Amino acid sequence: MPAAATIPAMPRAPVHDSFDVVPINPQRIFQEVANQLRRLISEGKLRPGDKLPPERELAKRFGVSRNTMREALRALELSGLIELRLGATGGAFVLPGSSNAVVAGMRDLYFLGAITPEHLTEARISISAAVIRMACERITDEEIAALEANVAAAERARKAGDFEERTRHHQAFHVMLARTTHNPVLIATTEGIMEITRQFVKAIGPTDEQTYTHPSRKRLLKHLRARDAEKAVAEMSSALTKLHRSYMVKAAAPSGARA
Repeated sequence: MPAAATIPAMPRAPVHDSFDVVPINPQRIFQEVANQLRRLISEGKLRPGDKLPPERELAKRFGVSRNTMREALRALELSGLIELRLGATGGAFVLPGSSNAVVAGMRDLYFLGAITPEHLTEARISISAAVIRMACERITDEEIAALEANVAAAERARKAGDFEERTRHHQAFHVMLARTTHNPVLIATTEGIMEITRQFVKAIGPTDEQTYTHPSRKRLLKHLRARDAEKAVAEMSSALTKLHRSYMVKAAAPSGARA
């Protein structure tokens, strides 16, 4: 097959006239279309908020059918790179960077059985250690105060016997802590791990009251205020190991005993 010709570049305004595409080898179809669009996004030729040309025009530029073009756009939507909006003002829009694709990928691995509770705990301990060490270098007093408010809210929910609210605050704590690193990789990874944790806890149901969690979090916050990374890591690792044992006891119980 002869080499496909490159469409020459055009001025940036309007957006859909600003980038080049190459007609597709029919043996690779929609994956290659999606890859070219990914490249345009990574190179900044398509930016967050930009609206892609209409599906018909894109299909013509790439030299593919509208069905193939639609598959490519759906693949990019599943990857969290674009949003497909309906209606008169709809279309395909480039999204700002987010962890949605990472979270969705980890969730899928969990549902496929590729991630066990043991894997989950190992990852939580390792990632939490990296998060805490970086947080001790970057966390602000305001961020520590927000974590303290989260801990207080979780304790109120525990005393009220509200399992769902307590769990929501406990899980949010880890994401809040990760955000104090201001590192998008650690934030996305933590969000993915916590999504798997949510699914696991949902499957096994309410655990014990976890009376150890509140004092452990208080000690952790004390170490964070002192910027003592090693003591903070040790505290978090101990709490997560204890939590894992609690989860395993609950998961091993007969289904009737979980109610």
